[in-house]
Amino acid sequence: MKLALRQTQRVVMTPLLQQAIQLLQLSTIELEQVVRKELEENPLLEEVPTETAETQGATPEAAPDGTISASTTSEPVAEPPSKESATVDSERADELPFDLNQAMFDEPDERTPVSMEEREDLPFENLSGNEVLSLTDHLMEQLRFSAADPVALKVGEAIIGNLDEDGYLRADLAEIAEGTGHPVEVVEAALKLVQGFDPRGVAARSVQECLLLQVTADPEPDPVTVEILERYFDDLGRRRYAEIAKAMKLSTDRIMESVEEIQTLEPKPGRRFGGGDSRYIVPDVTIQKIGNDYVVLLNEEGIPRLRVNSLYRSLLRRSSDEAKQYVEQKIRSAVWLIKSVEQRQRTLRRVAQSLVNFQREFLDKGIAHLRPLALRDVGDDISMHESTISRVTTNKYVQTPQGLFELKFFFHSGIASKDGPMVSSVSVKKIIRDMVEAEEASTPLSDQEIAQALHGQGLRIARRTVAKYREELGVLPSHQRRLLAKKK
Repeated sequence: MKLALRQTQRVVMTPLLQQAIQLLQLSTIELEQVVRKELEENPLLEEVPTETAETQGATPEAAPDGTISASTTSEPVAEPPSKESATVDSERADELPFDLNQAMFDEPDERTPVSMEEREDLPFENLSGNEVLSLTDHLMEQLRFSAADPVALKVGEAIIGNLDEDGYLRADLAEIAEGTGHPVEVVEAALKLVQGFDPRGVAARSVQECLLLQVTADPEPDPVTVEILERYFDDLGRRRYAEIAKAMKLSTDRIMESVEEIQTLEPKPGRRFGGGDSRYIVPDVTIQKIGNDYVVLLNEEGIPRLRVNSLYRSLLRRSSDEAKQYVEQKIRSAVWLIKSVEQRQRTLRRVAQSLVNFQREFLDKGIAHLRPLALRDVGDDISMHESTISRVTTNKYVQTPQGLFELKFFFHSGIASKDGPMVSSVSVKKIIRDMVEAEEASTPLSDQEIAQALHGQGLRIARRTVAKYREELGVLPSHQRRLLAKKK
């Protein structure tokens, strides 16, 4: 046992540092909520009046490399200090861990309030919402037309109210009977009524029941398919097709026909329904083309412009030690928030400008010219760690001449080509989708045929990679597409 002194270096995640990191990954709307909350809790923070902000101008400024970025030349946001307050500041500045005058009266760094710019209304395509009713409203509308009995209507409402977002009934029939005060037989009758509604398979209590409801909705269901779902559902889930064929004394080809039909069913009937609210996606960054250059504009509409309230400066001299400590703590918190917001905006602008430099061809010509890009590429370009780039691009959207995209959309892998340069996986997916849309419905392209066609275009891609991209696009396998074509 002994005592020893040792010097070490380590990163300490203080609450203020955690706050700065958290601000990086907030969207514009979330950042506005955080700033508003801090304005309510910190008396030393105040919002810059609108008339003061309107006197500041925002003009595009040419960068050394010829690109244009938005910057703001603004006047100080606080009123000039009085003689008395200046005396107080000079007496107490040395006791604070920062320059109080600088914190209160310095010009903010690179602020570009969008409210000062001429902006068009949000594009209609930014409307993110469902054009159909929610699942509950859709079922309730059918129930009102189907149930004339008040008891059946009441029990049906209780059943619909206990459905989850996928359309499954998660409550026990006995619980519904107890809650409505009606016998279980009445609840079972109401359940059968609801299970007959659109979408088929709704109000099922298991995946097996959900699929059976969809198959038996056909006036003449395939008896082999029904028997497989009723008696061999576990074997079906384990893909024991040979065992099923042997048990049913049928050929494997006949069993596979039923399996292909089952694969076209919807295991989550409520998936295509959602909430009834329509919400706009507000872009955090806008990239506009002016002449031959692109301008990066940050969306700061709604984010309050902050400054430290100068009325509290006199408290540093006139109040007790306890009050003085409180004021110093609040000043420190206020200054850190202001600097953290400015740092977030500055970092977001630099990342967006880097994306403009990397994805210039995409902005000019469209998605077919999107190039592969990694977080490390942007990090090296602006001298930041890739973890910072990941945080900055989280939950943020950018409005470009090619449409609205999530910032994460620009970071993806590439596919090697015979010409040398890598081709974006997004561009390859678009090529695959175009091939599927142009194929003959009776003879759909298999994954191997698509891979061979891509090889002919100079893209080195494996069949399993084509299958992976096809699944990500939501395109069914060739045998299922052929089966759907036959049904039509």
